[in-house]
Amino acid sequence: MNSSANKGTQDVNAQNRTERRVESLDYQSSVGQMQEQRPVEVIHQPHISSTPVSNTSGGVLANAAASVASTLESAKRAISRK
Repeated sequence: MNSSANKGTQDVNAQNRTERRVESLDYQSSVGQMQEQRPVEVIHQPHISSTPVSNTSGGVLANAAASVASTLESAKRAISRK
């Protein structure tokens, strides 16, 4: 990955959480086609838990569900901005 192509900014979102936005390139290719490159914005959101992380099977599933919910919400926000 070309580090000069990855320039980022750090902001605080509506939930008062830190986000780091990074401009990058997405490379895609199909069989028999040329490689396609397009600019994308990647948003990194640290997952800070207000409850202690549990290593029990129920705790792991609860933490995974919370991560999925956060990721889906982030994806919805990203899609609605386009």
